[in-house]
Amino acid sequence: MFKTLVFLVIGFTLTDNVLRTIYENFGIIYSGNVWVNWFGVSYLLFFLYTIIRVIFINKNHNLLKKRIASIIFWLLFIGSVYAVFIPFVKGENPF
Repeated sequence: MFKTLVFLVIGFTLTDNVLRTIYENFGIIYSGNVWVNWFGVSYLLFFLYTIIRVIFINKNHNLLKKRIASIIFWLLFIGSVYAVFIPFVKGENPF
């Protein structure tokens, strides 16, 4: 539970400070339901954390193996990539 809160806080900070600046530099208005972007950034951080732990630290950890094999894990990853990067394709934040 603590890790989830940490990823949400870091994701919010990155979304509000970094992603907002990047969107505005590309002419994308940062408004609407930006919580979708926040969730996307937070989950991308969680995804990277999991992948790094699997590859470099705990290769044989059972929980991490189950997480990597989970369809939900990968579907959420695809959704988070979509939420963060679709504004660059559409030219606006569709959420």
